[in-house]
Amino acid sequence: VQLQASGGGLVHAGASLRLSCAASELTFGNYGMAWFRRIPGKERELVATIGWRDGLSYYVESVKGRFTISRDNAKNMAYLQMNALTHEDTAVYYCAARKWGSGKSWLRSWVNVWGQGTQVTVSS
Repeated sequence: VQLQASGGGLVHAGASLRLSCAASELTFGNYGMAWFRRIPGKERELVATIGWRDGLSYYVESVKGRFTISRDNAKNMAYLQMNALTHEDTAVYYCAARKWGSGKSWLRSWVNVWGQGTQVTVSS
């Protein structure tokens, strides 16, 4: 079971990025998907989730209205569209999967599969 995250980079404040997460060797449609991030000096925190069945989503308050999580079950892909990026969004972003996971808040310990991180750096 593998999750491969990509799409990070160095951008200026106000720019947009789209992160992608490719899943393999799992029944993707049975998994809720999420994005977490680890800001330097802090613990890994939840950013957004999307449910396995109904596509409902959840966002941490700091990204509401700027980030959008989505999934394409036909392609075994999850995405995080990030708009109006700020320096405070600088972090390593991780995609994650949880079997039967809902589009609600998750704890880190609920994650079944972690992807490797992708660095997002926003210059102010």
